[in-house]
Amino acid sequence: MLTPTDTVSLTGPLDPAALRRAATPLTVGVDAEVRARLGRGRRFLHGLRHGDGGGEPPRIYGATTGFGALVGYAGRPDEADQCDNTLAHLGAGQGPDLPHEISRAALLLRTWSLAQGFSGVSTEVVDRLAAMFATTFSPAVPRYGSVGASGDLIPLAYATQALRGRGHAYVDGRRMPAAEALTAAGLRPLALDGRDALALVNGTSVTTAALALARDTVRTAHRSLMALTCLLADTLGCEPGFLDGDLLRVYGHTGAVDAGARMRETLAGIVPSGTRSLQEPYSIRCAPQLLGAAEDALRYVDGVVAADLGGVSDNPLFFPDDDAENGKVVHGGNFFGQPAAFAADLLASVTAQLGNLAERQLDLLTDPARNGGLPPMLATAPGLQHGLQGVQLAGTAFVAEIRRNATPAGMQSLPTNLHNQDVVPFGTQAALRSFDMAELLGLLAGSLALGLRQAVHVGARRPTAPRCAELLDALIEVIPPVEPDRPLDADVRAAARLLAARELP
Repeated sequence: MLTPTDTVSLTGPLDPAALRRAATPLTVGVDAEVRARLGRGRRFLHGLRHGDGGGEPPRIYGATTGFGALVGYAGRPDEADQCDNTLAHLGAGQGPDLPHEISRAALLLRTWSLAQGFSGVSTEVVDRLAAMFATTFSPAVPRYGSVGASGDLIPLAYATQALRGRGHAYVDGRRMPAAEALTAAGLRPLALDGRDALALVNGTSVTTAALALARDTVRTAHRSLMALTCLLADTLGCEPGFLDGDLLRVYGHTGAVDAGARMRETLAGIVPSGTRSLQEPYSIRCAPQLLGAAEDALRYVDGVVAADLGGVSDNPLFFPDDDAENGKVVHGGNFFGQPAAFAADLLASVTAQLGNLAERQLDLLTDPARNGGLPPMLATAPGLQHGLQGVQLAGTAFVAEIRRNATPAGMQSLPTNLHNQDVVPFGTQAALRSFDMAELLGLLAGSLALGLRQAVHVGARRPTAPRCAELLDALIEVIPPVEPDRPLDADVRAAARLLAARELP
């Protein structure tokens, strides 16, 4: 069993980087401030349920009622039994298990939201969730079944059931019955009442986790493509005028100005060959405008992720007051994942266009009519060798897959739940789709990097800008030249990993 290597606090804002760190064991701190918030909210809920203020206790969704369209019916009177009433009917998910990094990141988000004290859950629930993060335990959560409207009900129900010892889970990467996984991880099954159970499932945590992780991957690929575009321009001997600061300033878009500045820094010291056409193809000449527009869009996604990481998603919410009679319980829609749905759709569009850029640059690089006279497919002996031909074919397939999945989901509402959920955002699937697309974008960046490394091997000039030369040398260290032909799938992944890990300007 691994030991925790990091610490996350539930007191202040949740650091976005903590979501990625949650894939491995970490310490989640439940301090006195968190305990005070949780105790206050729990006492307020208890007072409401048992009529401490006098008079008839108010109806509280999920604590005293049925769920969803059946809210008009009474729930089960026993609190532990009401937990089963919450979760059992949500066991309707299908498909492959979510990646464990999404499942654990989602539970970290859920823990943070509950720890703010507005959900009325017990301190024991948050303590036990925190204990889970110190292990490699990860619930088995099916991919399909959430519309992201009343939170991620079905996927979070599977996660909650696993914590109770039901269903399946992973420990050290091995899938097994959840009860066995809890024992292997040194954890006890989680005991819940109806309010606890509903609070665990009535949030957008899966959607936000998938969106945030996808955003991180796309941002890495975006940064990589800025550097690779510079390396391409340098190896071809391009004039850098397309990055001129005055040119981009009057264009009027902040992202383009910033992208151009970073790319000029990377290309500092370039010596143009003087043999290129007056105007480069758009995949080079318009790169700062394209990459800048992507930066502007990514900043919007950043804002949505930050708001979701700092917000409470649940229903109902409890607002205790020092004077208990002035506290309130509010039934509303803070579990509606529309912001993340729109952001995931925008992220998908950004991913598709960045993928187009990478694929077109690789195509340019392998085409002897446009690559400055290098051999076709960057093969050392065309016909006897085939160089990057397979990689270029795969890149085309990656782009086609990304495009196919880029159809917006956030407006494809379908009424469900006896028209209780008569408008839904489909944020969960939008975010999960963006997560998959982001991985393919990283592979496209790796494919382009492999092509640039091979281009220099078959006759392209070494970069003249020092930072471009450093990037090329780093690629040369991990990727041998393609001579003779060999399978290049592992090389593409190695290049993608190098780009993700390397500090790029």
